[in-house]
Amino acid sequence: MILAVIQFAAVGLIALYLGWCRLGAHRRNGRTWELLIARLRRDWNARELSDRFPWKEGLAASPDEIWTRIGGPRGLRAMYENATVMLEMANFAARNGDVDPVLLANLHADATAIRFSVMRLLAQYALNQASENVRVRTFQVASMYTGMTSRMTQLLQDHASMALPQFVAAM
Repeated sequence: MILAVIQFAAVGLIALYLGWCRLGAHRRNGRTWELLIARLRRDWNARELSDRFPWKEGLAASPDEIWTRIGGPRGLRAMYENATVMLEMANFAARNGDVDPVLLANLHADATAIRFSVMRLLAQYALNQASENVRVRTFQVASMYTGMTSRMTQLLQDHASMALPQFVAAM
């Protein structure tokens, strides 16, 4: 009797989870370029990372300057959230067009690396209060972020030129 109740509950929970996943996929498929770009964090200025941002990768400052320019942990959090949105944008482009698989793989790798590194850096920041190691690693993450942004700019130029001005303005 108890085993039957546990089995019924397990099947019910699995069904709820699968329904929730399907609803999420339906919502993701219904998004447009404009809705995705609107989700980018605009409360920090990523343009201060480089003179050539978002068109070219590379940083034009030292690790301490980058830490100050991004606003410390606030900028790290913004990079985390924007990397997630840019990953969704890459997936959207792949679903709705012919995207270079190498570019798509690079965007996926960048987003994953940025998100993982930012989570680790935020944990280190909470423990060490912006030690030199955190600032140097933040510099590395910011460098990855400028690379991802320049690749996303390239993707938008090739597949959604009408969304490019909004993307550049949001950055």
